[in-house]
Amino acid sequence: MAGNGALSGAVIAVAGAGGPAGRAALLRLAEAGATVVGADNDPERLSEAVDAARYAAGGATVTGDTVDLLDLQSTREWAAHIEKNFGRIDGLVHLVGGWRGSETFTKTSLDDWDFLELLLIRTVQHTSLAFHEALQRSERGRYLLISAAGASKPTAGNAAYAAAKAAAEAWTLAMADYFRKAGGPDGPTSAAAILVVKALVHDAMRAERPNAKFAGFTDVKDLADAIVDVWSEPAAEVNGKRLWLTEKP
Repeated sequence: MAGNGALSGAVIAVAGAGGPAGRAALLRLAEAGATVVGADNDPERLSEAVDAARYAAGGATVTGDTVDLLDLQSTREWAAHIEKNFGRIDGLVHLVGGWRGSETFTKTSLDDWDFLELLLIRTVQHTSLAFHEALQRSERGRYLLISAAGASKPTAGNAAYAAAKAAAEAWTLAMADYFRKAGGPDGPTSAAAILVVKALVHDAMRAERPNAKFAGFTDVKDLADAIVDVWSEPAAEVNGKRLWLTEKP
């Protein structure tokens, strides 16, 4: 299965690879023929995700590195390590997540902002700064941020989360402008894009809450399919775009 899919020959990094969305992305990217390098700050969780993808994708090259994405130098070293080992980097999928909210706007805790600013913004800053030059060197470089519909229509109890996601989106769109300018008159050869979901759902969540509808939620397997599909579109078609996987608010 490996080596002859739509992403045959591509080298793609996945940040936040140990969670349910990361697991699904590792597997789908490997099935599409990519060499996949996952990162997570939890070595045990990462190892399980890498092993599962490698086994299910029939011997595909799937590896994992324990990386502190809150440290810019460590993130830069991770990017350099991937390019040295595999000769190129064609993608960075940013799946580092986290959520904190409150019952009301009045009860918002700024401690939640401090937590989310690190998890949802700082990690995006670090991965984008560490990987953008390698992605620009690629003929099909893609930087993909997974974001939430709430960034466009914040609710009272979700102020910190929505603001952090909106900041991460703005940062990613600035990176898209870098790719646009680097492409010159012929247009960008690499792209930064945002995949927007309402929320994510996976099999374990459904098992825990068998009667829940999860209306408007995106299954992590469908998200993984959408991630792979971005490579089938020309860079100019997806660069700087919000690609909606749920209804626009």
